[in-house]
Amino acid sequence: MVYKTFDELIAAAKSKPNTARMAVAAAGDPHTIEAVLKAREEGIAIPVLVGDKAAIDAALKEFGATVPEEDIYDVPDLAESARKAVSLVVEGKADFLMKGKLDTAILLKAVVNKEHGLGQGRTMSHFTMFQVPGYHKLMVPVDGGMVTYPTLEQKKDIIVNTVDTLRAMGYDNPKVGVLACVEKVNPKMPETVEANELKEMNQRGEITGCVVEGPISYDCAVSKEIADFKGFQSPCAGDCDVLIAPNIHAGNIMGKMLAVTCGAKMAGFIVGAKCPIVMTSRGSSPEEKYLSIVISAVAAEKK
Repeated sequence: MVYKTFDELIAAAKSKPNTARMAVAAAGDPHTIEAVLKAREEGIAIPVLVGDKAAIDAALKEFGATVPEEDIYDVPDLAESARKAVSLVVEGKADFLMKGKLDTAILLKAVVNKEHGLGQGRTMSHFTMFQVPGYHKLMVPVDGGMVTYPTLEQKKDIIVNTVDTLRAMGYDNPKVGVLACVEKVNPKMPETVEANELKEMNQRGEITGCVVEGPISYDCAVSKEIADFKGFQSPCAGDCDVLIAPNIHAGNIMGKMLAVTCGAKMAGFIVGAKCPIVMTSRGSSPEEKYLSIVISAVAAEKK
């Protein structure tokens, strides 16, 4: 299975046999409340709101909505609200986590707590999914939001995190392109050397459940016509699901170009933890937050 549009993912989320419960830390933010109410209305996720109850109630009133009292936890302190939201997941009272109006660092501190957090002992990374005009299916460029200068081992973790998530969402054998500016290994370009090593790990069975190609340029990764013109032969040519950026700057720039200049829709969350963590920017639109809830709910239900 491969998803071509967010509408297909929304349909998959609505058809789930069980509705995932979502713990929202610092939930008294109107944009967040708008997104979680839409997800609730469509049967995609049940919100469990943690934060300043007065702010939560005010935001709910703004949309003429209510939430059962037992699903609101009055925890005004931001750090405490993060810890409480994480504990709800740990205790099995929620299936995934969402960041409301608080700094990412505050929530991540609670997430990575060795005694009470959600870590699994491997690198956590940022999963983003884009619906790009002109591309034939949803695209997953990573990691533009969390791992700054990934080592070879961290790049392997990023691939494993991303592929595991896609397979949890129903993908059979995702195609992964490890990006560089050229398609040949050049010892003077470490990115090309590591891309080839990741491809070899895949061929040796150290990275499974996917096809890894690298090094591969962006144009060859997304255009079969260009790949053919260059004489680049690969099952991933023009058909990549996942694009692995060499560092956070390349990943971040790629994502913002797709969203801002190309008009792509996007969604994202943190992967590699015990559950999906919706970690959109405080300035993200309600649509982006809603779509991030959708893909997290699908991934959480499958896992």
